[in-house]
Amino acid sequence: MSGEPKREQWASRIGLVLAMAGNAVGLGNFLRFPAQAVKNGGGAFLIPYMVAFLVLGLPLMWIEWTMGRYGGQFGHHSTPGIFDSMGKRRFWKYFGIFGLWSNLIIAAFYLYIESWCMAYAGYSLMNGFKETSPEKYFDWLTGHTPNSILAISPVGMIFFAACIIINIAILSRGLARGIEIVSKIGMPVLILFATLLAIRGLMITPESDPHAVESALVGLNYVWEPKFDSLTNPSVWLAAAGQIFFTLSIGMGTMHCYSSYLRKDDDVTLNGATGAWTNEFCEVILGGSILIPIAVAYLGLAEVQQKVASGSGFGLGFNVFPTLFNHWGALAPAAGFLWFGLLFFAAITSSLAMGQPIMAFLQQEFRLSRAKSALAFAGMLLPMAIPVAIFNSQSFFDEFDFWGGTYCLVLMAVGEAVLFSWVFGVEKGWAEMMRGADLKVPRFFFWVMKYVTPTLLIVILLASTFKPSCGWDKYVQSLGTSSPEKFEWASDSMVGKLLHRDVELKPDATPEELTFDKNLKIARTADRLMMLASFAGFGALVWIAWKRRSAEERTITT
Repeated sequence: MSGEPKREQWASRIGLVLAMAGNAVGLGNFLRFPAQAVKNGGGAFLIPYMVAFLVLGLPLMWIEWTMGRYGGQFGHHSTPGIFDSMGKRRFWKYFGIFGLWSNLIIAAFYLYIESWCMAYAGYSLMNGFKETSPEKYFDWLTGHTPNSILAISPVGMIFFAACIIINIAILSRGLARGIEIVSKIGMPVLILFATLLAIRGLMITPESDPHAVESALVGLNYVWEPKFDSLTNPSVWLAAAGQIFFTLSIGMGTMHCYSSYLRKDDDVTLNGATGAWTNEFCEVILGGSILIPIAVAYLGLAEVQQKVASGSGFGLGFNVFPTLFNHWGALAPAAGFLWFGLLFFAAITSSLAMGQPIMAFLQQEFRLSRAKSALAFAGMLLPMAIPVAIFNSQSFFDEFDFWGGTYCLVLMAVGEAVLFSWVFGVEKGWAEMMRGADLKVPRFFFWVMKYVTPTLLIVILLASTFKPSCGWDKYVQSLGTSSPEKFEWASDSMVGKLLHRDVELKPDATPEELTFDKNLKIARTADRLMMLASFAGFGALVWIAWKRRSAEERTITT
């Protein structure tokens, strides 16, 4: 078409791989994975985790790389166009809206967490946590107060605004001069920071540190020692599959976008596998060697299990870790800076990937310049991001996390797996994937992509939609007994979220708690309406873009 913007390219292969790895390596590698390992019995988690990596993670990585490169040959750099080029019906380009919408929703809250990492890194370097508790600092930074629907902090807003400006500025520089340069710097720095912390942390023993209650190796052994009895627990398998799914940033449309800038015969198999392996190294080797071993050394295994069970890896990483570093004496400020610095680099390499698909869509379909598309992305982001920063985290923050950052990613992955294997055709898809391949993928994965991966994704989607509060394993086991478990919606299921099952007050709730509950439900109604409106907005943009394409094609034909 006339007037099309100049096609961007990656400057180097290493830049592409690091950008893809940076897209996948995020906060979850260092916070969510250790928490999942603790919640699911440590070594009991690793066997299902590695199996899920082979039958879910790698196949989906190759599927997304292949789809992206294929769509890029038709001038598409975002999922609506990429899916449209592979599908046989108009439906697929509208299904591809998830690859734009999810990135906007995730960026709205992810950039807020990124700003916490920046603030915590600076405060750690000033040795601020020697006198201030992390919980108190977090409340000050976020403006959180109990039973208040508003959570406004001027300082927190400044850090949040700074992160948004930094991301927009980098994105405006383009693929090679912006995202690729940051990835080439950020990923090595992240790995260096994590390696230094892991080495120092694993040296902790009660003999060398009077504050330690046991050796850090106890925590490391807990994560790594296999426990084969986990193979019969369906909850562990679902948790492992879910972790693999989320750690690789599957179902977001970011990998489709990045790989769409490849040339027709550029490799996708070795590049895709290298990105996946880099992510696994950062998650399992580095992520598994920092948070849990250091926490166990100072708190003991039982207390760490209790803290994770009642909270999350985020709580342990932000509200407990800064205090533990105080035991390192003069090294405490540097250790805190390294920890939150690596989290910041993990976050920014991922957040940049969230903006690129939306900008690529605006550039390609509406002929906006790079700078104008960056500003347009900022204009879309701010109305979603501001409520995240000024309302209690149980409203916009948690809702965006669940719907945009969890549930809809699985939904999109189901769609893309079906599109690749059953609509486009796995035979045609396999041939496309293997063209120019530097890594000859075993034929075993052909059948995995056709049957195992789509089936497993559908199981994960259904299990997360219709989940009982007691868990699927206990519910199924109880069906053959005289007292079967009553089916009640789990608070973290899709249906449970719709019904606000995660906002259930005790019978003796105070008036303040009742008022907060009422306000929270109002806020959640507002944020769901905003999400629906933004999805409809993207739908309108896709409709307009394809109308323009049709008109231009008719003009060229005549």
